[in-house]
Amino acid sequence: MLNVGLTGSISCGKSTVARMLEGKGAFIIDFDRLAHDVEEPDKPAWRGIVDTFGPDVLREDRTIDRARLGTLVFADRRKLEKLNEIVHPAVFEAWRRSVEEIRGVRPDAIVVSDFPLLIELGKQNDYDVILLVYIPPQEQIRRLILRNGYSPEEAIQRVNSQMSIEDKIDFADIIVNNAGPREQTQAQIDKIWTQLLKKERLQRKSAASSFQTGTIHKEREVG
Repeated sequence: MLNVGLTGSISCGKSTVARMLEGKGAFIIDFDRLAHDVEEPDKPAWRGIVDTFGPDVLREDRTIDRARLGTLVFADRRKLEKLNEIVHPAVFEAWRRSVEEIRGVRPDAIVVSDFPLLIELGKQNDYDVILLVYIPPQEQIRRLILRNGYSPEEAIQRVNSQMSIEDKIDFADIIVNNAGPREQTQAQIDKIWTQLLKKERLQRKSAASSFQTGTIHKEREVG
């Protein structure tokens, strides 16, 4: 199995790239979806959020109003860090369970984890390959304004609340330039998928060879 960490920054198009990889046969684990799951009413992360930020971050149905919560935390880095301290442990545990479930079904799977904060949280060693979706910072701002209806000031604040996309380049094994048309991104994914399949086969072959060598050594020791 090959573990791929898919990352980028806000409005870079990670979800689009994830769907393209899923279309090629990848198993996708969406960290945003995991976060939604662990923040369901009365779960530990939900309780931590309500205790820390107050009941005003809840909708009438007691679910977290993520837009309202986002307004609070993106304006204050300390609050953002506190939110991460509450949510991340539960999300990482859910991720580990998902990976093991996939491994049990498909030992040769290519698992792509859509993880926006992968580099910020220093989780690079959890993955065999780091795949970065890149667009220039000004394009991030432009897309946020168009997609979310933010003012330029709000869009800049959201972009600046995260690690710069430029600073993430050195951490990446593979970069997808998503600044152009969809067709160009798909062409890149077609080539990258071939690379990932090859790497998964080589990794599995190497693991099998190491296991066999270890077995031989053990037999010799017993003899």
